[in-house]
Amino acid sequence: MDADTVQKVYNNYAILYDVLFGKISGAGRENAVKRLRLSPGDRILEVGVGTGLSFPFFPSHCIINGIDLSEEMLRRARKRLKNHQISNIVVERMDASMMAFPDDTFDAVFAAYLITAVPDPWSVLSEIKRVCKKDGLIVMVNHFMSKNKLISSIETSISPFCSKHLGFRTDFSISSLLNDRELALVERRRISPLSLWEIAEFRNMKGKSWV
Repeated sequence: MDADTVQKVYNNYAILYDVLFGKISGAGRENAVKRLRLSPGDRILEVGVGTGLSFPFFPSHCIINGIDLSEEMLRRARKRLKNHQISNIVVERMDASMMAFPDDTFDAVFAAYLITAVPDPWSVLSEIKRVCKKDGLIVMVNHFMSKNKLISSIETSISPFCSKHLGFRTDFSISSLLNDRELALVERRRISPLSLWEIAEFRNMKGKSWV
C-alpha cells in the first residue's frame, strides 16, 4: 500500500463513505472525542479527518485542525462545515507522515480508523508525537489484530487484499504501540463487547528520560 493507492481508494470511497461508515463508526468517534477531555481554547488535530464525521462531537470552545490525503473526502468535509456553519474547524490536504505543523502545536491528537489506513504507520506516529505537546493525549479508534492465533492468521492472509482494494490493513498489532516508550497507555477498551474496534488512549511521553 502506497500513498497513491490510499488516495485513489478514498477518493472513490468519498461519495459513499458516510453511507457505508457513518452509523457504524459514530459511537467510536463520539466516545473517543470524549476521551480527549477538552478544555476551552485547546487546539486539537484530527489526523485522517475524512468527510468530517467527527465534527458533531467536537465542542465549539476548541480549535480543531483536520488533515487528510484525499481531496474528495476533504471536499465533503468542507461542505459539511459550510452547511452546519462550523467556524472552529479548519481542514486541509496534508500527508500525515510529513506534516507542515511546527513541533508542539497541539494539546491533543485524535486519529479515528487511521493507523491501519496509511502506508507507513511508523512515520505517521512519529509525526503525531512531534506535533502533539509533551504530556498531551493521543486518542485512536481502530481495529487491531486479534490475539487469537486462528483469527490473526486470517487477518494476516487477507491484509494484502484489503490494503490494495479497501485502503486499510488488517494485520496491525497494538503491541507496536504498547512497546513505544514514548507512549504511555492510559486506557484501552472496546467500543462495545462485540465491536471490532477499540479506543486506545495514550499520553505523549516524548523526550522522557529513561534510566
